[in-house]
Amino acid sequence: MNGELGYMASVRTYLRKETFPSAFCSGCGHGILGGALLRAIYELGLDMDKMVFVSGIGCSGWIPSPYFAADTLHVTHGRTLAFAAGVEAFRPDLKVVAIGGDGDLASIGTNHLLHAARRSHHIATVCANNGVYGMTGGHVTPTTPLGARTYTTPAGNPYRPMDLCRLMEAAGATYVARHTVYHTPALVRMLKRALLHEGFSFVDVISPCPTQFGRRNRLPSPWEMMQFLRENAIPLEQARERSPEELEGKIVVGEFVGGEK
Repeated sequence: MNGELGYMASVRTYLRKETFPSAFCSGCGHGILGGALLRAIYELGLDMDKMVFVSGIGCSGWIPSPYFAADTLHVTHGRTLAFAAGVEAFRPDLKVVAIGGDGDLASIGTNHLLHAARRSHHIATVCANNGVYGMTGGHVTPTTPLGARTYTTPAGNPYRPMDLCRLMEAAGATYVARHTVYHTPALVRMLKRALLHEGFSFVDVISPCPTQFGRRNRLPSPWEMMQFLRENAIPLEQARERSPEELEGKIVVGEFVGGEK
């Protein structure tokens, strides 16, 4: 117990105490994601003074800013990777970490995401993917599951969701992974590999939004959303042996590119 308490106390040194309590809704997975990222940084022994965190508009933008005790840029919606590439070019001595939501990175920012991967910018990119625009009313995004209800699709989303990991694999990213905030130890391991990776790394993190997504889709409590992640996450190795029908509604997790063989 003492070791665990000491571990948590060390991680807390990476946080700005004056910014709490958190502005995240109760049950939001983004706080868990932020904690997992700080654990990865702590376990790697990285110097926060030699890092910069770039985030866009949306709930995901609050993960590093204002909470991380580090240099942060909170930038224009959809332009997270454009600003991150500028920081990388001007200060190649810094470790650049980009954090965006599925709307920020995969909708208005899709073009920047594709070309950052194609050019192999040395940026660790984390997508806080909750399948909905959580901050601006709960409308549909490119990763909203098929049939899911949102503010703008009250009868259910009619479009197939975008698989960001497959997209990044096709665009040339050299480390691509996905996990959920329920599976925190595995997520921390992936974030550590992304932070150490030379080149463009991308981690798709499935994070629940009880306020805008859960209450519209019969998952009204944070506990129910976490149970959904636990019950529906399937390892990539198992997914390869199943048919598309068997994978319907499942979350395929694992390392798609650059993982240990």
